[in-house]
Amino acid sequence: MHFWAPEIDPAHPLECTQAERYVLQRLSDSSYVSIRPVDQGLGDVSDPASAYLFHTHEAAVRAAGELNRLGGDGFDVVKVEWPVSLC
Repeated sequence: MHFWAPEIDPAHPLECTQAERYVLQRLSDSSYVSIRPVDQGLGDVSDPASAYLFHTHEAAVRAAGELNRLGGDGFDVVKVEWPVSLC
């Protein structure tokens, strides 16, 4: 199925479009979840741009659901606009 919108130039369909990204946020302290490079464990960051970015809502909801099932802090999915539009 092909979608078209008047603001999208058919010659450059990816210009001026917003990519949707999602992050996980802890409900207890509103920090965002990142992945530590040292041990691949979960870390907390204060800025959503530093958090682990999910490319689809479904993947973020699935991860939040799994973490919520493990217990402890609750997690929520937050939509962020990434990157900032240059239009």
